[in-house]
Amino acid sequence: MQRRHLLHGMLGWGALMSTTASWADASGSRLASYYTRHQAVVGGTALAWRDEDPPRRQLADVRQVGVSRDACFALRADGALVAWSDAAAGSLQGPSTASFTAPFTAPSGGSSAGAAPRLTVLMQGVAGFAAGQSGWFAIDTAGVLWYRAATAAGAGASTSTSLVATPTPPTRVADNVAAACIGDSADYFIARDGTLFVKGLAHRGQYGDGKLTATAHFVPTARDAVAVKAHTGHAIVLQRDGTVLGTGGNRFGPLSSHGLGDKADRWGPIFDGAVAIATGSRHSAALRADGSLWVWGDGFEIAPKKLFEGVAEVAAGDTATLALTRAGALWQWERGRGPRRVLLPTANAQEAGQPPAARRP
Repeated sequence: MQRRHLLHGMLGWGALMSTTASWADASGSRLASYYTRHQAVVGGTALAWRDEDPPRRQLADVRQVGVSRDACFALRADGALVAWSDAAAGSLQGPSTASFTAPFTAPSGGSSAGAAPRLTVLMQGVAGFAAGQSGWFAIDTAGVLWYRAATAAGAGASTSTSLVATPTPPTRVADNVAAACIGDSADYFIARDGTLFVKGLAHRGQYGDGKLTATAHFVPTARDAVAVKAHTGHAIVLQRDGTVLGTGGNRFGPLSSHGLGDKADRWGPIFDGAVAIATGSRHSAALRADGSLWVWGDGFEIAPKKLFEGVAEVAAGDTATLALTRAGALWQWERGRGPRRVLLPTANAQEAGQPPAARRP
């Protein structure tokens, strides 16, 4: 795969109009990981799983996936951003496709134990999205960035569940946006001219300006950005020349040696020659144009190290690293252990409630 082909799945529609914008914690649109929850798109079908459990089919006609603590998100081929929560069902059973609701309308009733969770249409006309701790971002086909905050949905409800259950319309944030990211403590978006904006907590250096002072509005923080990923108190950004910069908390090495042991309060280089990036709570990853996967942080070495080859997309969660190869194989590492091949479900096995047949690499 050439450099342009990898960038085609990573830059967002503002840079290449023929592709779907793709953000969240993955390097492209077909992988997502957030703590112990994972999703992948294989053959246009969204698969979801937790930890190292077998994946289950969720939805068809999907071009991008995203996850939060208790909810799954998908961008469908028709531009509809949808979400469903399995918190009530207690399992990753696929959503009921007969329970679509109108935009910004919460599904009626609740899921009983073992029942298929209800699917909510969050927004139409979406080019790409990001989901996480604070809420969700969506960029429409005109390049307008929309945001819907997570709000309390009642006693004991998680913020992620409220992303699905609360029928609040999103708020217009900015125009001419190319990419966006929801972090655990700060949120980011990239304008079409490459300017990176940030808003949220700043105590761990999330703004990269050396001030450790939060702002009430999005403020510019870096230039020449094409992708940004953020997690627990830190962020990494990919620049046009392939340089990966990092800022924020770095006790466990997600920023390599930059600010290692505590935090970095200014953007600093941590890798070069990248075409795609991902970050988890304690580690980070990058792809180069030759398909090589490089990782650093908890479970790996502090200095970036080549982990795998032939990779098309990568995602990082709490302890997991996911890689989708150019050949269509899905691999997973846990705290650096592995890889193990994620066995894709067969239709007959899933319908019968049986684990998928074993496949060898």
